Amino acid sequence: MKRLLTTLFVVLLAFSCNAQNAEELISRNQDIDSNKVIIPDEFHSKVNRIITTLLSRAHYRKFDLNDSLSGKVLDNYLSMLDNNKLYFLSSDIEKFKQYEHSFDEFLQTGDLKVPFEIFNLYKQRVGERIDYVIKTLDKDFDYSINEEIHPDRREEPWAANVDELNDLWRKRLKNDALNQKLNGTEWEKVSENLKKRFMSFHKTVLKYENEDVFQIYLNAFGETIEPHTNYMSPITAENFGINMSLSLEGIGAQLTSQNDYVTITRIIAGGPAAKSGKLEENDKIIGVAQGDDGEMVDVIGWRLDDVIQLIRGKKGTKVRLKVEKGGEGIIAKPFELELIRDKIKLEEQAAKSEIIDIEEEGTNYRIGVIDIPGFYVDWEGKRKGDPDYKSTTRDVKKILDELKKEMVDGVIVDLRNNGGGSLQEAIELTGLFIDYGPVVQVRNNDGSIDVGTDPDETIAYEGPLAVMVNRSSASASEIFSGAIQDYGRGLIIGSQTFGKGTVQNLIDLKRFMPSQPDKLGQVKLTIAKYYRITGSSTQTKGVIPDIIFPSVYDSEEFGEGARESALPWDTIAATDFKRYENIKQFLPDLIEKHRDRIEKSPEFQYYLEDVQHAVSSRERNSYSLNEEIRKKERDEAEALRKQRDEAREKLKELKLSGDEEVKSKKIFIDDPLLEESGRILANYISMKIG
Repeated sequence: MKRLLTTLFVVLLAFSCNAQNAEELISRNQDIDSNKVIIPDEFHSKVNRIITTLLSRAHYRKFDLNDSLSGKVLDNYLSMLDNNKLYFLSSDIEKFKQYEHSFDEFLQTGDLKVPFEIFNLYKQRVGERIDYVIKTLDKDFDYSINEEIHPDRREEPWAANVDELNDLWRKRLKNDALNQKLNGTEWEKVSENLKKRFMSFHKTVLKYENEDVFQIYLNAFGETIEPHTNYMSPITAENFGINMSLSLEGIGAQLTSQNDYVTITRIIAGGPAAKSGKLEENDKIIGVAQGDDGEMVDVIGWRLDDVIQLIRGKKGTKVRLKVEKGGEGIIAKPFELELIRDKIKLEEQAAKSEIIDIEEEGTNYRIGVIDIPGFYVDWEGKRKGDPDYKSTTRDVKKILDELKKEMVDGVIVDLRNNGGGSLQEAIELTGLFIDYGPVVQVRNNDGSIDVGTDPDETIAYEGPLAVMVNRSSASASEIFSGAIQDYGRGLIIGSQTFGKGTVQNLIDLKRFMPSQPDKLGQVKLTIAKYYRITGSSTQTKGVIPDIIFPSVYDSEEFGEGARESALPWDTIAATDFKRYENIKQFLPDLIEKHRDRIEKSPEFQYYLEDVQHAVSSRERNSYSLNEEIRKKERDEAEALRKQRDEAREKLKELKLSGDEEVKSKKIFIDDPLLEESGRILANYISMKIG
């Protein structure tokens, strides 16, 4: 099974490639000792043993540190270093395989010799590849040849020899050069750009210290046990704390690293990225520049943390991004976007509402929509006794009171792209829609079970309810939507949620080595698991909506279940609770009306076509390196996008003009999924009344 690339918590110096030319950058790299052998510090062995003992005793997953796990640690370590199989040779892997049953012993004894030997060979192989890159880029490629590149090599075998690896790299460089050529860049500049790109990456690898290598190795161990188990070096732990306090400052986007590309995984409501309206999840950031005239730095192949350092900056300053649309694969034509960095205020992250008017089957409905970006609470204000402190539940309660005054017929709670937050807020928010009762169960690593319960017998809103979710709805969002579904309190509409049903704890290693003068890092490990009141886990499966919308995300590529070491879905005993309604009795008719309606909706059909296009692009792993073929593909994609944009603008103009034919076709303009959810809720209201 394919899996998402692991984000490495390696905090290094952010490199600004402001060299006048590639030769100057090469000269700078020569000042770094590329032959330096990295060895562990003496105390690393003890830290290794402490972490191994800690995970063996305190982790939720009870595991045996044996030969079987040993082989997985080795595979994971190699994947973290060379995930796309572009550096190591098959002979290297065969050499490493002699240790596949020894890593359990290495971890128990703190023997770090072999892991560091593997990294030093990796660093050597990177240097060899850079030498090949510089030599190859002295001459342009022949773009008339009919040959292909397969960019995702994770499931491919390791290169058998240097000649085979050289051919893989030749095609990789040719592909990168072809993309720039199609953008109108002359060969001399293409060559310089690509040399800069790979020399910058080489400089990053050459800057690695022993703590960085130790961290990668221990993360290979931790994430073999479970995806959310990590070791953070002292500097990473320090930056993690800073990042938590600054998490909403910058452009307002969460990023990850996939196949050499920094990819957007979430657009944060209220931030510069969201306000621009031009960035979407799965878009790739391929360049970063500062201010109006700063050099556009090519960041393909960079470490995630280094790219974040370039993007982050003081509030009010400008950053320019070069972006490729995520749904078009490597044939995408990049565009440039200017953003003004800003700190996202709590009120901009707070729940917001609107009322949409829907005419469905001859009846007018007023539907209140509550958008909840996250489950937040002002802990400091609450601790100080501030009567006006902000929280998700308090804000939503006020909104519900206002919507009731507006005499809405039903309410939609929009949790799309809500990654979670406070567990207590998820419990209390559920309490606004039920009288009292259990909301979530938490099983701890000792087997004990705690039940999170809403003790308040009052109900803030008793009317018809729907909850919208998607693949990026996670954690607390899954607890709330799962409880609403289990109680039969409302319809769940959208796509399968993320499936993160685990609880983590952060442990400072200094407590185990108080006499150690050097700073020590921290360990994040999973200590508990969430379960719904029915006893079903939210882990990997998430929440399955009552009415499902197609998603651009593949559950095998995005979501908790995509991680090989994810804890499994399972069940425990159900709690006692009272269902409000048997919503399943309405589903057949609701689904039939939904299908009939979207078949007649041009905008929803556009959405379905976009989903199919994104899925096809993601599944594609073969691209021509012939310039004529590639240009034709790019032109066709560009023409299709332009045609779609023009068609949507025309539909919008017709709708605004009040065209009766357009209204009769129920055309969705701004958010087809939200409007269709409103119509589903309207059908549900009609059925309840009838």
